[in-house]
Amino acid sequence: MAAIRSKGSVIEMQVRRALHGAGFRYRLHRRDLPGRPDITLPKYRLAVFVDGCFWHGHECIQGHKPKSNTAYWGPKIARNMERDRVNRMALAAAGWQIFAIRECTVERGCSELLALLSELRKVGPKGVR
Repeated sequence: MAAIRSKGSVIEMQVRRALHGAGFRYRLHRRDLPGRPDITLPKYRLAVFVDGCFWHGHECIQGHKPKSNTAYWGPKIARNMERDRVNRMALAAAGWQIFAIRECTVERGCSELLALLSELRKVGPKGVR
């Protein structure tokens, strides 16, 4: 597990390139926010989490349940999911919008993210009418 990257993963880099290419500027891994979101767009008060399907318990082909050492992995992934839920509730309570991008959706393209961001662009930054 020491080789698993928490920052700068291939999936995260794809999302960052898509955001930058669409003209959005962002901050990375803000320590002052609960859960340390992978990407934040402070202007829109948007926190983006780029989640690996396996590590965050997504029900897709990549989020498969391991067949070996299930006594360890089952509770480990359950703790990850609970931690995600608690951190995202804290962010929402602080007035942030949360957007979670799963590894499997990035591999199909970032169209979901870009659609959301085009909607945000129409609405405009938080607090500006």
